[in-house]
Amino acid sequence: MKTIQKLLLSTAFAPLLFACESNNNPDPVIPLEATLVEDLAAPNDDIDRSTGEILEERPFQFFSLEQNSLVTEQQDWDIAFKGTTIRVNSTKNVQAAVVNGIFEEITEVPANATFESDTETSFAIPTGSGNGWYNYNSATFTVTPIPGRVLLVQTADGNYTKIEILSYYQGNPPVEEIDPRTTPSGYYTFRYLLQPDGSTRF
Repeated sequence: MKTIQKLLLSTAFAPLLFACESNNNPDPVIPLEATLVEDLAAPNDDIDRSTGEILEERPFQFFSLEQNSLVTEQQDWDIAFKGTTIRVNSTKNVQAAVVNGIFEEITEVPANATFESDTETSFAIPTGSGNGWYNYNSATFTVTPIPGRVLLVQTADGNYTKIEILSYYQGNPPVEEIDPRTTPSGYYTFRYLLQPDGSTRF
């Protein structure tokens, strides 16, 4: 009888034990996927090349990495584009760092990454050829992303993002097909991966 009682009890509690064990198993990890943004139009001011005079002042285009959309300056934007300049929203504590590495191989925010905010005199993502995300070829008058250059941004919500600029020209044409006289510039194509849980791992 005792043996039978033990078996019945074991059978009765087996589903509960199995359920408990199942609840202790961690949820499956869903791989993060990169988001592709194509032809985000943010042309620079129209400038008279002979005099340097601004003929038409164009606005920055404000972008929310969390929402994957253009927003207004009054909303919680993370980065803003205009010509080759990329701003970060310092009023919302957005910070950025420029690092070297392969986009896919950066699986965590590097310990030596130096995050900065924009100031009145400097940008967290530096401007100028070779300083930030791009090179300018004075022979061909073209702007091209620096290979192996990745931007890290901590968003207004405190989440980390890695960004790779793929093209500065409309339609993301091959470099050899870019004609600076006819190919529209200031059209960003980039991909980014957002870690929504606030951790430093991608």
